[in-house]
Amino acid sequence: MKAQPLPLNDVLGFEAGDKRIDILRRVGEAGSISEAARAAGVSYKAAWQALETLANLAGTPLVEKAVGGSGGGGARITAAGRRVLEAAGEMALARRRILERFEHGDASGRAALALRTSMRNQFPCTVGTIKANKGQVRVQLLLPDASALYARITRESMQLLGLAPGLQVLALCKATAVRVAEHIETKAEGNQLAGEIVSASRSAAGGEATVRLASGVQLVGFAAAGAGLKAGRQAMASVDEASIVIGVLN
Repeated sequence: MKAQPLPLNDVLGFEAGDKRIDILRRVGEAGSISEAARAAGVSYKAAWQALETLANLAGTPLVEKAVGGSGGGGARITAAGRRVLEAAGEMALARRRILERFEHGDASGRAALALRTSMRNQFPCTVGTIKANKGQVRVQLLLPDASALYARITRESMQLLGLAPGLQVLALCKATAVRVAEHIETKAEGNQLAGEIVSASRSAAGGEATVRLASGVQLVGFAAAGAGLKAGRQAMASVDEASIVIGVLN
């Protein structure tokens, strides 16, 4: 049977220096997932999650158990894993060369242009506070005018992304995750953002609406039937914290 090609574009689609690739490389060096996790500064669970994600993207195992040895066993990189690491190294070198040509450009703009996604809403932010919250992590994301929205992610995701206060990131969310209305009841947790309607569906059944926030960021969302939204009027956009995705491109 002819071997299926390795989908390197999917595996390396986020950036060759991605934390997951770093963990895979460290597994190859140490012959142990636990050792790789310690060296990368993440938990064993986060390291395992990273390797699982890579394997899912590749469609084949990149790491396999190694039996024997003084430690009683460990892990080793598969042939597919070695190909991924080789491609990652080539991509990192090419990326450095390209960035050197545009070293005076805007970093956040390059990040936004480099990311392709179905999510309508994506805009640069700066990480503010990071706090443990109900078994997860609550990340404050500061917009250009210093207003903030919040994202709830797992501790493992925080570690793999290398999030820290001051880091430049992208905030993303689907338009279907944004609720737009003239008035929205305030919740203890959640993002309620005030702004001005830029455009809104005239359908009585509701539909798509765009809100411009004070920071200049425009959020695309949906209004309920009978919302009666009109351009130029004030409105609120509500986004659940769990719906905000954080993207990091180094």
